[in-house]
Amino acid sequence: MLKYLIPFLDSFLITIVLALVAIAISKGFHWYGRENERHIHAPGVSRLGGLVMIVAFNATVFLNHDLFLSPELYGFCLGSIILLIVGFLDDLKELFWKIQLFIQVAVAILVFIMGIRIYYITNPLSGGILNLDSGLGIILSVALVIFWIVLVINAINWSDGIDGMASGITFITAASIFILSFRPEVNQPPMAILSAILMGTILGFLIFNFNPSMIIAGTAGAMFMGFSLAVMSIFSGTKVATALLVLAVPIMDFLWVIGERLKNKKSIFLPDKNHLHYKLMELGWSQKKIVGSYWAVTVVVAAVALNTRAIGKGITLFLIALIMAGVLVAVNKKISSLKTQG
Repeated sequence: MLKYLIPFLDSFLITIVLALVAIAISKGFHWYGRENERHIHAPGVSRLGGLVMIVAFNATVFLNHDLFLSPELYGFCLGSIILLIVGFLDDLKELFWKIQLFIQVAVAILVFIMGIRIYYITNPLSGGILNLDSGLGIILSVALVIFWIVLVINAINWSDGIDGMASGITFITAASIFILSFRPEVNQPPMAILSAILMGTILGFLIFNFNPSMIIAGTAGAMFMGFSLAVMSIFSGTKVATALLVLAVPIMDFLWVIGERLKNKKSIFLPDKNHLHYKLMELGWSQKKIVGSYWAVTVVVAAVALNTRAIGKGITLFLIALIMAGVLVAVNKKISSLKTQG
């Protein structure tokens, strides 16, 4: 187990050291990045979390002697560096959403070219396999890779509204991929090492990110977390179904918010506070209670995802969608009722 414990501890300790340096620099120069109304945190919080996480993760990857630096892994690391640059620019001064979306698509195409591809998909109803390694299947594969990476990046980014939310969900999902990598039918030690590195990175960051936070992920960090989970669920064998289920709550919330924006004839990329966590805050929930609830639900869903086959995952995902829809409708009605009474 040392093969997995050492990279976990390396990334954990590197992240802690870099986070302390970033916090000190932000305080010393009174630089905290641009203000963002979407994220709720105390004044004077460093926005350099993305820089910390991406540098710590990549440094640990390249220092690890048990990882073969394949084209796929180079593509993964290069993609994270590109997102760091773009995200950091957005943390300085908000970038137009079309630029961010273009970069996300470009990074998805980059990792596909470098070999990170979906080679098959499993029918959640029948359990049958559809191969995507030739002909029109390749076109479908690149479309799915782009869709999946962009979806997860933005679902995690949009869930990063309160302290510890996105980082906690990312840690649980990375832990799920870590456990899955040891299954006999998967058996991917390199993926377990990568997962351990990501877990150490996120945990080291989370120490300073839990409410009240001293540092936040910013756009760079949120995009890195989403990108990492999306890529790792594809990397060296498709684990998309498991990741989709574990990330069901933020993804369902993401899709619900888009639906509300379309219904209200607003741009789907215009930030607002229609996310479930903001609505729970309207009902008087504290940040810690909201984050704890999200973590608890994600852990339960992760346990289900790791112990069900394709058909079970499909049924569970459908049930989660129904429950989420019910919760959102009930919360909206409660908020409307309170406003009417007020």
